Amino acid sequence: MQQIKSYPEGQIPAIALTAYASATHRERSHLAGFQQHLTKPVDPEDLVAAILSLVRGEPP
Repeated sequence: MQQIKSYPEGQIPAIALTAYASATHRERSHLAGFQQHLTKPVDPEDLVAAILSLVRGEPP
């Protein structure tokens, strides 16, 4: 994420998709630069909704 955040194109939205679901892991993903944190197994509809909210610039 640090490398992606340094791109000159600006802020690139990202979703952390992980098996780690604790509040600590959620906090770490946000501190690393991910805008959203989804845990596996993820419902396809939830994934699509998360992607759409990032594209639209909506808060998670």
